[in-house]
Amino acid sequence: MTGFLVIALLLCLLKDGMSIATAWEGEDFFKYCPILRCCKHGPEIRFPFRLESSNTSSLCGAPHLNVACSGQDTILVNPIYAQYKVTGIDYRHGTLTLVPRVDDSSRSCRQKLMSTALPHSTVDNNKVDSIMPPLCSPGYVVIVRCLTEFTPSNRSANYIFGPSSCLGNTNYFSYLVDGFAHLYVLPLDCKVVPDSLFMMTPDYDIFMPGYGSTFQEKAAAIIDFSGMEFQYCSSSIIRSGIIDNCTKCEFGGRRCGFSPQGNQTFCINRGSHVKLIAATSSVATLVILLLMVAMTLYLSLKTRYNEEIHLKVEMFLKTYGTSKPTRYTFSEVKKIARRFKEKVGQGGFGSVYKGELQNGVPVAIKMLENSTREGEEFINEVATIGLIHHANIVRLLGFCSEGTRRALIYEFMPNESLEKYIFSCYSNTCQELIVPNKMVDIALGIARGMEYLHQGCNKRILHFDIKPHNILLDYNFNPKISDFGLAKLCARDQSIITLTAARGTMGYIAPELYSRNFGGVSHKSDVYSFGMLVLEMVSGRRNSDPSVDSQNEVFLPEWVFEKVMTGQNLVAREMTEDEKEKERQLAIVALWCIQWNPRNRPSMTKVVNMLTGRLENLQMPPKPFVSSESHETP
Repeated sequence: MTGFLVIALLLCLLKDGMSIATAWEGEDFFKYCPILRCCKHGPEIRFPFRLESSNTSSLCGAPHLNVACSGQDTILVNPIYAQYKVTGIDYRHGTLTLVPRVDDSSRSCRQKLMSTALPHSTVDNNKVDSIMPPLCSPGYVVIVRCLTEFTPSNRSANYIFGPSSCLGNTNYFSYLVDGFAHLYVLPLDCKVVPDSLFMMTPDYDIFMPGYGSTFQEKAAAIIDFSGMEFQYCSSSIIRSGIIDNCTKCEFGGRRCGFSPQGNQTFCINRGSHVKLIAATSSVATLVILLLMVAMTLYLSLKTRYNEEIHLKVEMFLKTYGTSKPTRYTFSEVKKIARRFKEKVGQGGFGSVYKGELQNGVPVAIKMLENSTREGEEFINEVATIGLIHHANIVRLLGFCSEGTRRALIYEFMPNESLEKYIFSCYSNTCQELIVPNKMVDIALGIARGMEYLHQGCNKRILHFDIKPHNILLDYNFNPKISDFGLAKLCARDQSIITLTAARGTMGYIAPELYSRNFGGVSHKSDVYSFGMLVLEMVSGRRNSDPSVDSQNEVFLPEWVFEKVMTGQNLVAREMTEDEKEKERQLAIVALWCIQWNPRNRPSMTKVVNMLTGRLENLQMPPKPFVSSESHETP
């Protein structure tokens, strides 16, 4: 049926296209959109760029690719990049050459450099590859000031430059550091200078010619106020296609233009002209027919995609068997959830509702609404916690898979997640929960649950998303690990596993999940997440990586390490000697768990022994993240 409809629509298009007649002359575009410059030796300004101050049509340039004249300088029409002038546009490779507009009245090198700093809002800290049109994924550096001089190691040279005589003085030493680097790569006496964000040629771009400059060379170019190359693009997918077409056209030695009638780019040989044929019949009819074809194809593909996912889930459930958690129909789930009237939470994969089974047992129903991984979250949950029972792992009581609707039914946790009690804790119940003795009980319960996942099942289960939000508390505030949507199963004797991409939540993801230079991905990656969770518990502070917008904050592991080393309390409240020891014990265990090298982290079995043992038997771990030497686990 779908194929017949598509053929009928295509026949209509062919019939409509018989009335093609008039030509639109290509040279007309170049007549109304001529080549312009801001000065005699300035860069050519032509499509896809447009000089905003000219009287040309907005069709003479692609969106976001507007430039303006500021005296003799060519500048980008974007307040973020107002500190830079355009000295070259390479239409063949799609790149811009930018040079800082230095304040010549500044006396010192540092003052000149600071006059070119970008606003803090330039970088979105939640996105590693931010696109800020018209530049594609530019790199950034910040100035870091240290009281003592140090020489970056070979590895650190990939993101640290200095010390620089241009930026420092007799009281401190200054370095340029990659804006996306973690502050834990620096000594503790280093601080980021406020308002010191600078743009840098990105590390890697397959479309840029001559790339391959080292971080040291690119940082030196910033100090020298030299030109930097960036690829230009548009935030619109359609307009990005126009830019790609123009780059290919210019690379072939031809000129690129734009046809308003056809809403497309065209190429013309230099010194010649081209004719574009436009349909003189109803353009609106053509557009409607094209939309109908596209919509038909989209619905057909979407239906086929949903059928494939449904088949994948059904094949899994058939293999899974019938002796495990109960399978419900969607109508039964609606009754259990009381037509989804009481929403109790929202997760990354959907909403959570409170309900009740026929026997009166309260349950939580998670509706998987935002799945983008072909049913993997549903299969992961059923395949992991559906097979196991442990006091510290939330129990899966049932599930539903009916068409595109999928639901998971768990035992209800009345005291919600651990996250609620760690931060901004004011109630009496909350204050009782965060005393060191209770925190040890909670940490021990989580550790035992993780030990069971890693060692107690037929297959090792790696959770990959251990964090306070995924630790639920029952009626007696016993912790239970939940949310296995990112989990991965592997053989118990498999020490290293392969992942195609990092998974987890920022701040809890182990370094090796970002880069294999730190080691292989294994069950030790979960140990790292557990360590970060315990650091948050014991300090009452959130674990957020430092950014250019919060330079006065110290990275949480560094802060805890210094407190433990100097014998200071982590929280400002009265504690007995026994409570102080428990607090210190938790901190030391957590610091061992977050060691940079996965081999230096203890197993969860060892963590359980450390939490149940005596404080005097624990060795102080090395400073997290900075040492590349191997240290023995306690």
